[in-house]
Amino acid sequence: MKDAFGLPQSLLVLGGTSEIALATVRRLVARRTRTVWLAGRPSPALEGAAEQLRDAGAEVRTVAFDALDPESHEEALGKVFAEGDIDLVLLAFGVLGDQAHDEREPLNAVRVAQTNYTGAVCAGLVAARSLQAQGHGSLVVLSSVAGERARRANFIYGSSKAGLDAFAQGLGDALHGTGVHVMVVRPGFVRSRMTEGMEEAPLATTPGAVAAAIELGLRRRSETVWVPGALRVVMSALRHLPRTVFRRLPV
Repeated sequence: MKDAFGLPQSLLVLGGTSEIALATVRRLVARRTRTVWLAGRPSPALEGAAEQLRDAGAEVRTVAFDALDPESHEEALGKVFAEGDIDLVLLAFGVLGDQAHDEREPLNAVRVAQTNYTGAVCAGLVAARSLQAQGHGSLVVLSSVAGERARRANFIYGSSKAGLDAFAQGLGDALHGTGVHVMVVRPGFVRSRMTEGMEEAPLATTPGAVAAAIELGLRRRSETVWVPGALRVVMSALRHLPRTVFRRLPV
């Protein structure tokens, strides 16, 4: 069960090598969290992440999980929930893709959409049902400000995050009053392996800053978290710009 501050004692990460997810887990382990499941494709990176968290004092187990194999999601998550209640599920998997290349290779664009949206829809519904069955818990979904408005530079990725964001908001409404809390996290440009070599956008942030915002959001039982918070105002303005003006912006 969660502690008096709303922080989880047990959690499951879907996308167990995500830098944002691991920064969040380390932060929570330093507070109260003791049981951690890392779900992802079996790899040295996944095992390395698990070992680092064990060194930090957590009891860590891994489970094979593939976002692109939705038919396996019920079995994979079922193994975790069969071992005991999970206070927090952090849905953190996703791919950025290569916009210029993916426009020329539609199947690559489909893979981005299947990972970021359809895979997340399946995993999110399975997790939500399990949380609802136990009567409590939080589902934190890593979205992106890229989903707020399609940009020429990354509309394939942005459209997949737009779908994910809308799904997570609707799921939160569907679960309202059940004891299950859904929180959507919308970071801006995050300095990480995923964005290495890319030109940094204004108001760039770090995995650690996103982790801190997630912790605060859990304490407050927030439904939407922007990182940094100033992006709420920026994106509200951008969302309402006429398209003729928006097209001329260097975004």
